[in-house]
Amino acid sequence: MNGLSKGIERVEVRLKWDPSPLGAPPSDLDLIAATYRAGAEQGDPAYLVHFDSRAPDGTMWLNRDSKNGQGFGFDEVMTLELDRLGDGYRRVVVGAMIQQSFGRLEFGAVANPAYQIVTGWTVLVEGGLTELGGTTAATFAEFTRSGSGAWSFHSLLRGYDEDPDTFGHSMGRPPS
Repeated sequence: MNGLSKGIERVEVRLKWDPSPLGAPPSDLDLIAATYRAGAEQGDPAYLVHFDSRAPDGTMWLNRDSKNGQGFGFDEVMTLELDRLGDGYRRVVVGAMIQQSFGRLEFGAVANPAYQIVTGWTVLVEGGLTELGGTTAATFAEFTRSGSGAWSFHSLLRGYDEDPDTFGHSMGRPPS
């Protein structure tokens, strides 16, 4: 890495929500991170990290996975070691999606969905997802690598009305 600024090296992405009311199907939200190579920052991701997967080089992984919002604090936690990510990667987009196993469920119907991203003791961003109302997936963070190799953070709150498979391939594209 050239230059004096190291930029953001390691972040923890956190997602939480309250359990569904008694008798209602569980709300299952999942964190997802998409990586993009230089020259293809807006296209299909090079790879996705989510439940049942991790980065091929071990730089991103899910630490905690909840299927019902009963994680007692943050229900899902993902670690991204940006400083170890190969030089060919220039962008990482992070978001959440709602599993649709029990019928259509939107952020407006999930009890208190919220996210937080920290680096060390510093909170980069935190917020709720209820305001995204009728959407089923969302992005909330983007990390980009400068020419010097330093990673920077940008807030990217945007809702999507897509199924989980489609969302993984469109979450890094600009809105149409």
